[in-house]
Amino acid sequence: MQRKATALDVAKRAGVSRSAVSLVLNGRGDGNVAKESQDRIRQAAAELNYTPNPIALSLRNQRTRVIGIVSDEVVTSPFDGNIIGGADDVARSRGFVTVVMDTELDASRDASAVETLLDRQVDGLMYVTVGLKPLDVPQGMLRVPSVLANCIDNAPEPRLHHVIPDEVSGGRESAQHLLGLGHRDIAFLAGAETSPAAPLRVRGYKDALAAAGVPVREDRIFMAGWDIDAGFHGAMRLLDGVSPAERPTAVMCANDRLAVGVVLAAARLGLSVPRELSIMGYDDEGRIADTMVPALTTMALPLREMGAAAMTRLLDQVENGRIENPAAGQNGGLETMVPCRLVVRESTGPVPA
Repeated sequence: MQRKATALDVAKRAGVSRSAVSLVLNGRGDGNVAKESQDRIRQAAAELNYTPNPIALSLRNQRTRVIGIVSDEVVTSPFDGNIIGGADDVARSRGFVTVVMDTELDASRDASAVETLLDRQVDGLMYVTVGLKPLDVPQGMLRVPSVLANCIDNAPEPRLHHVIPDEVSGGRESAQHLLGLGHRDIAFLAGAETSPAAPLRVRGYKDALAAAGVPVREDRIFMAGWDIDAGFHGAMRLLDGVSPAERPTAVMCANDRLAVGVVLAAARLGLSVPRELSIMGYDDEGRIADTMVPALTTMALPLREMGAAAMTRLLDQVENGRIENPAAGQNGGLETMVPCRLVVRESTGPVPA
């Protein structure tokens, strides 16, 4: 049986000291070991198939290399799990593992979930929510490096950095897509009034219309909710019994489920999509947006990207050995906004002649 290579073997092959090997492979070579020596050490480690022992490394650094993630319902709901997927990708690439606890929308369990993870000596904490929302941050999150993903610290003076989608730009680019197809009468089923994301998407929609010189009609904006039946009934309100000259030529929706409801209403009324009515979704929800007939044009939420950005921010804190204080102006302030992405499919087309 072949003996496993050691740090001393790497040092001998690279012609350096064992301490130099430890510094470089533990990520502390810059400023301590010459660049040429660092390159030789990494090459020797690769040739010998050597990697540092993660348990020994954790003991030396007084870290567990475990990150705790608390979610409100990301784990138990069919939505937004890609946030955790993106976070876990980054954690694994940097030698960390994640442990996830889901409170199933029971806010009274937030503090105990955080304390449970702290009792396991996690190096840092992330809180993830389904849908953009304010969060009453558990106090335990202030004791270790922590970050928020898809939620915002609800305190009068926020203390934690948050990573969220750029909802205003998402709403603006959705409307710009329809405007670019020639539509000027664009209705918007805008979600629920209780959602922080809804007014941001409406703002983007209004910005796009104003920039194009198209008057904003408040009677074309409905806070309809989020579900398929809300989309169906909202569309029937807009379209049923209305002459072609009076009905909107396009309907923007605040999520893909609303858009499904609008497609069903169009079918009920005998309207061809997109020849007579263009329909735009939001979210790019898996197994819905791309499998609908017609497949939905939509604005994709950057879920994996948000998770990756939040975990990168968190691990930078952990490895730098400090807790950020964004409110004091450190490290770029409180907010990282990640852009959404337009996905053009079959449900939108040129304005009817």
